[in-house]
Amino acid sequence: MNVPWHFARLRGERVTLDLLRADDVEVLSAIQGDPAIVRYMLYEARSREQVIAAIERDSAHDCLERAGDYVQPAIRDADGQLVGTLYFTLVSTDDRTAEIGWLLSATARGKGYATEAAEIFLRIGFDELGLHRIAAELDPRNDASAAVCQRLGMRHEAHLRENMWLKGEWVDTAIYATLEQDYRRAHSEFRDADGR
Repeated sequence: MNVPWHFARLRGERVTLDLLRADDVEVLSAIQGDPAIVRYMLYEARSREQVIAAIERDSAHDCLERAGDYVQPAIRDADGQLVGTLYFTLVSTDDRTAEIGWLLSATARGKGYATEAAEIFLRIGFDELGLHRIAAELDPRNDASAAVCQRLGMRHEAHLRENMWLKGEWVDTAIYATLEQDYRRAHSEFRDADGR
């Protein structure tokens, strides 16, 4: 693997990924404090104080080097407005694996922001870090996130039944993943079809 890797602002066609800032607290509080938005997350709706602590914690993580290291950048639209966050963590450097996830505001959903932000990190994971596999674990009732995984070309590898007690109920976990060779094949076909 090509580590350490240091996070710096990343730009896509319509999104920019950069570190969370103190002035993101109001928008991020509206996102992470909404029970409907965080329904499928591992945490309950957060208070403003919890969001401030999360910004301080997550903005300090800007390097991927060993298992457990993560970055959680802001996803910003073309106007620079915070629309959500992306999560990317190294699971194993020996096995060259990582996990990815995302969370968007209600008004930002359905516009391709999560797909574009995740695509940026798939490229980084495979082209810069030298990963072999990137996976996403999600509640299978989260149709929007499952659709993002499918648009990214991730394969639905598993459906674990009632494997977690969360928020007062047994919940399932769906696992989607893509391998380096699948990613390269898909992007080679895209380049061939696009003539580039």
